[in-house]
Amino acid sequence: MEEARLARLRRAMEQHQYDAYFITNGYNRTYISGFTGSSGYVLVTKDSAVFFTDFRYMTQAAEQVKHMEIKEHGHHIMADVKEQLDKQNITSLVFEKDTVTYSQYDSYKQSLGESVKLIPGDAIVNELRFIKDENEINIMKEAALITDAGFEFILTRLRPGVSERQISLELETFMKEKGSVGSPFEIIIASGERSALPHGIASDRILQMNEFVKMDFGACYKGYCSDITRTVVLGTATEKHREIYDIVLEAQENALQHLKAGLTGKEGDALARDVITKYGYGDYFGHGTGHALGIEVHENPRLNQVEERLLQSGMAVTVEPGIYLPGFGGVRIEDDVIITDTGIRNLTGATKAFIEVN
Repeated sequence: MEEARLARLRRAMEQHQYDAYFITNGYNRTYISGFTGSSGYVLVTKDSAVFFTDFRYMTQAAEQVKHMEIKEHGHHIMADVKEQLDKQNITSLVFEKDTVTYSQYDSYKQSLGESVKLIPGDAIVNELRFIKDENEINIMKEAALITDAGFEFILTRLRPGVSERQISLELETFMKEKGSVGSPFEIIIASGERSALPHGIASDRILQMNEFVKMDFGACYKGYCSDITRTVVLGTATEKHREIYDIVLEAQENALQHLKAGLTGKEGDALARDVITKYGYGDYFGHGTGHALGIEVHENPRLNQVEERLLQSGMAVTVEPGIYLPGFGGVRIEDDVIITDTGIRNLTGATKAFIEVN
């Protein structure tokens, strides 16, 4: 798998006329090399691929990195990189401009000297990650199954008198027992008026009867993320609860029915946004309709009002419209889907029926 990814990276390097590409982003490092440790670098040229790490990870690298030469680097990584470049008479090095800090760049430049030119490069590995292969999709489906099970479980734990933070803890513990290695983001449990906060992480607020409980959570499984949101009413719903829930569900279903390869992210966003706007709640939907996800929970491209990139078959995106009414509460409904040429494949199976928990 990593060998095929390395071949794709080299083709992209050739298109960009990059002689040497230096990977420092941890997610990109894992994607290209298979290494899951916390420290390492990848140097790719036309004729070689070298994985550098320190003493702590040499054994792990030998087990995980199969299609690269593995080297233990010294105190200054760029001295080792320069040695490899000099062997191949390479005089330029492209680095990941979105990852490298200015201080790192300055250190790299001093170590390389005048003989190697540092070039800020496009995020070509990130772009390779846009399209998921069938193995990645299968893993993401397993991650989604964990969150599906988490939703069914947490419905049995919602009750007045318990805090949002306690619900979050019980949910994360359950998902870990089901195989998740942890949450890809801080779990959002937002009840009552706090459910109007789009990113209202769990607080000490106590759940009360007859109010929304919005739950946004995910799993990490074999290096890939899931990310779903469900909103329920604890107790008995009012007409207002049902109204905004039904509108958000209609908006989400319209997007799911019409999303497909060839649309821009902006067009995908409009599929949900136009429905919410039609009912007069456009001003209360202030975030994008979705984002790509994979080994990171937030990837590109996005489904929002400015995204001009085209959706392609094999992309994984969330679809998560919402309405947030200050002082009352809010609703978000979110699924993880795979874009296809004719529509979508929904990885998420948790029910979206309107639920009153009694």
